Amino acid sequence: MNQSLPDDDAALLRRYRHGDAAAFAELYQRHRLGLFRFLLGLCGDHALAEEVFQDTWMSLIRSQSEQREAVQFKTWLYQIGRNRLIDHWRKHGRHQTGHAEYDEQQHAPHDPQPNPEQLLSLSRDQQRLQAALKDLPDEQREVFLLRAQGDLELAEIAELTQIPAETVKSRLRYALQKLRRLLADPAAEELPV
Repeated sequence: MNQSLPDDDAALLRRYRHGDAAAFAELYQRHRLGLFRFLLGLCGDHALAEEVFQDTWMSLIRSQSEQREAVQFKTWLYQIGRNRLIDHWRKHGRHQTGHAEYDEQQHAPHDPQPNPEQLLSLSRDQQRLQAALKDLPDEQREVFLLRAQGDLELAEIAELTQIPAETVKSRLRYALQKLRRLLADPAAEELPV
């Protein structure tokens, strides 16, 4: 039996809704970093990503609706976050800002501190990645971030974005091709060294 396995997300959510605060803490730990990176990658604004991140968790807490069994918890959580961000953009107008603060969030706070040479190399790599991500069309960036940061499967991304799975596959393929090209060609980057 799978009783020795850790609870799945849906079971943790049910436990939380029945008063088990530790179940929510585990859910939060499992998904906080990926969700935040996804939101930050989409909007490029640390303060906005933090606001939407908090709003997403509050919406989940307040929600009395049960998660549909056909949808995984993670897909549902990312859908809530995506919807909150879209709502913000509709209300305030969409603004793309710099991604400098996204770079700082790429590593969990408990990561060991790299030496100065590693920091410089890491910073340059992150700047190149951020510049390449910024060059992607919005729909390709979203699919890429859902896959890379959210670790969602193609079918889950299709469900979340409400686009056909073949379109998700194409967008991801084009995003990866463009990222590979941009990251492989140092002349393509426009950042100072």
